[in-house]
Amino acid sequence: MQQLEFDQPGMAALLAALDDSTLDSLGFGVIGFDADGKVQRYNRFESQAAGLGVERVLQQDLFLVVAPCMNNFLVAQRFIEARDAGVALDETIPYVLTLRMRPTKVRLRLLSAPQDALAYVLVQRL
Repeated sequence: MQQLEFDQPGMAALLAALDDSTLDSLGFGVIGFDADGKVQRYNRFESQAAGLGVERVLQQDLFLVVAPCMNNFLVAQRFIEARDAGVALDETIPYVLTLRMRPTKVRLRLLSAPQDALAYVLVQRL
């Protein structure tokens, strides 16, 4: 399988098909969370960049525990609105991460679809 790129079309379906080892080989952060907001997938790149071990993050609430700096109208609210409207979400936004680290400029790609078990936040550090 070719290396996936951050901007790759159809990314949500591609991520759902990846095993954990391949997810860990990606060159950007991947956080997959369920409808309750609990993190179910967290790749090595994001773990190392954020300084949070996978075991510490899995099964934790993404927006309340892991990344409360994303619990706002720019990120969390977009997932809620897409879910409530029953529509797919695939948006890339410039963002600054501020929790547990110095402010870090990133691009976030927000991915969800009504039929998918997990939604994703992809994190590309700039």
